Amino acid sequence: MSDSSLPGLAQGVAELRASEIRELLKLIARPEIISFAGGIPDPAMFPLDAITKSYEALLRDPSAAQVAFQYSISEGYPPLREWIQGYLAGHGIAARPEEILITSGAQQALDFLGRAFIEEGDGVVMSAPSYLGAIQVFGTYRPRFHSVPMDDEGVLLDELEAVFKEKPKFFYLTPDFCNPAGVTTSLARRQAILKLAHQYGVYIVEDSPYEELRYENPRIPSFSALEAEYLKQPGADQRRLVIYVGSLSKILTPALRIGWIAADPALINKLVLVKQASDLHCSTINQMIACELAKSSHASQVVKLRKVYKERRDAMLAALEQSFPKEVSFTRPDGGMFIWLEFPEGIDGTQLLEEAIKDTEVAFVPGSAFYANEPKKNTARLSFSLGEPARIREGIERLAALLQNKLRANKAA
Repeated sequence: MSDSSLPGLAQGVAELRASEIRELLKLIARPEIISFAGGIPDPAMFPLDAITKSYEALLRDPSAAQVAFQYSISEGYPPLREWIQGYLAGHGIAARPEEILITSGAQQALDFLGRAFIEEGDGVVMSAPSYLGAIQVFGTYRPRFHSVPMDDEGVLLDELEAVFKEKPKFFYLTPDFCNPAGVTTSLARRQAILKLAHQYGVYIVEDSPYEELRYENPRIPSFSALEAEYLKQPGADQRRLVIYVGSLSKILTPALRIGWIAADPALINKLVLVKQASDLHCSTINQMIACELAKSSHASQVVKLRKVYKERRDAMLAALEQSFPKEVSFTRPDGGMFIWLEFPEGIDGTQLLEEAIKDTEVAFVPGSAFYANEPKKNTARLSFSLGEPARIREGIERLAALLQNKLRANKAA
């Protein structure tokens, strides 16, 4: 609903609403609350020693410090783009530095893509459910959202093809352990989606912040890597339709705000102009520190985070299996940070949250927040990235007791 108290606002901004997740993050500061709400890294995992050494080394070098505090080029710090080039090459993605734009986190990357592609009324395709931050940022440009349901292999192909026939601007998805559902798009589904995208000329925005947080099963090639192979086939059109969005926030630290877009160089050139019109460039010192951290600590951080988060995921899944009512279904992700719950009809996730905070001091995110349209209210997202396994088990047991009571009351009624 528009805010009539502020006449003159652009409609897309007037219709913005507060993120339920950002509001729920405030609960983490209350020690009595067991929070499964914030899908954020555990700050205890930040590589603080490496961060300290990187800053000290930089500030002790006068010439480097002068560069660090100066304006810089919009495309991004060249050594950082070169590191990203090597990182992507290790994942089967060939991207030269001129095909990479550094952004202020992946969120700014999504904003730039929305600004570059969407005019009011244009079609944008998303999974149902999908990442709330993407729904919010694309929504400011007032598109027509198409929501495509998922199964445990990703979005459903028949429904996807039906909306692709309407010529939307792009299809946004997180293919690995998606936020919020934890679903990973299977290899066969990725290949089929890529074929449809080229058949109908629809861009794919591949948002990949969690792909390193894999706890079991082999890595699945990204859409970007698959497209490179697809384009080698005889008779394949030579359009590059996959736009890869990456981030260092989940592995190193969010505060540096380092994300990137890897795409067709002609698109990158346009996005550089968008960057210049937005904030000129990302913080030079942040990029320099991120580059040093990436070189020194990225690989070891991946190993450490996989071990810690896997233990927490396993603790949450075991607690859900043992204590949750059988009427509640949940996903079993191979990685990432999230588990998706679906309650029986008649249980509203938002109402359940209010009761959970009041009666059990447990917080989560109602699932209705993650739908661009037609939300399913009997859903919720749990994050296992924060909290030791024992505390996770305690929180799940408290929530299970609340659900058991609600289900008994509903049956009695």
